[in-house]
Amino acid sequence: MISKTDLKNKAISLRKEGRTYSEILVMVPVAKSTLSLWLRNVGLAKAQKQRLTLKKIQAGLRGGEARKQQRIESQEKIFFQAHKDISKISKIELWLIGIALYWAEGSKEKEYYPGSRIQFGNSDPRMIQVFLRWLKDILGIPLDKIGIDIYIHKNSKNSIVEVKKYWSEVTGFPESRLTNIYFKKHKIKTNRRNTGRLYYGGLRVTVKASSTLVRQIAGWTEAIVKHSK
Repeated sequence: MISKTDLKNKAISLRKEGRTYSEILVMVPVAKSTLSLWLRNVGLAKAQKQRLTLKKIQAGLRGGEARKQQRIESQEKIFFQAHKDISKISKIELWLIGIALYWAEGSKEKEYYPGSRIQFGNSDPRMIQVFLRWLKDILGIPLDKIGIDIYIHKNSKNSIVEVKKYWSEVTGFPESRLTNIYFKKHKIKTNRRNTGRLYYGGLRVTVKASSTLVRQIAGWTEAIVKHSK
């Protein structure tokens, strides 16, 4: 049977090697409180302190990675459950969705500038796709009346080929229709993350001769407000 003195000496020796309390307890079967009492006056050399610091850092990284994985799994579960809440969308629901989208992101007629046409802009490709479907399937707008303008930062001029291909795939319009490209000239903030190889700018969808429809959408919007109170 190993005496307590032998266990204590072994614990002290392991501690001086830079072992953590958890590592020592595996090899020295005593209560943690006892181990703490034995080692409270044990000094460590620089190398041992560095080892302990490294172990703490590694433990922290493992803990951070575990929390990240838990967060990802939680997000996926929430997304999956939420996705099942909507199995299909009726025409009237899509009609209302389109009105809400235009209310949020579309241009409005101004008193000082009557006769405005439909203009809708965003950089989210999914929003663009839903809006285009709304125009074509709900409002019955023919494709030849729909115009597409690309807005992108001037420092992305060398990516125009990729940008046109991307928006062509998003909208279903041939690249030959995507000729209106406008370059933004304002200074980009250094902390932006959407200016690298995956940056495709934004899209503005317009409808020719649609001032009457703009007013109609405004009326639908007011009806939504009225009946939501």
